[in-house]
Amino acid sequence: MMDVNEIRQYLPHRYPFLLVDRVVELNLNESIIAYKNVTINEPFFNGHFPNHPVMPGVLIIEAMAQAAGILGFKTMDKKPEDGSIYYFVGSDKARFKRPVVPGDRLQLEAKIVTEKRGIWKFECRATVDGELACSASILCADRKI
Repeated sequence: MMDVNEIRQYLPHRYPFLLVDRVVELNLNESIIAYKNVTINEPFFNGHFPNHPVMPGVLIIEAMAQAAGILGFKTMDKKPEDGSIYYFVGSDKARFKRPVVPGDRLQLEAKIVTEKRGIWKFECRATVDGELACSASILCADRKI
């Protein structure tokens, strides 16, 4: 279990772009389950369908990539302060199945598929109350800064 203070040690993102609130399960070299509490106070709701607020799909993908990034950093036993950054470098097979709206708790799941020369592939899912909101394959690259 990781709270937001520990998460901030593994992700360089800060408000409003830190999209992981808590990690509830972490299996090194394998998988992670985390979540994002979606509130009406999110800055993107002011301009993204303000009369029918919906979380932008690109931010759902980013939230899944951030969860995958935590899994990668923890698996490598690295932190950004060690001079390493974990870039989101690609996404395949992204599918959106339901809108994510204020009040939802977006559960983020990532599983390691492969790692080769610092390029990691993850299978990711985002769900709300057990219902699939988004799925995608996500690629991240570990690079020195």
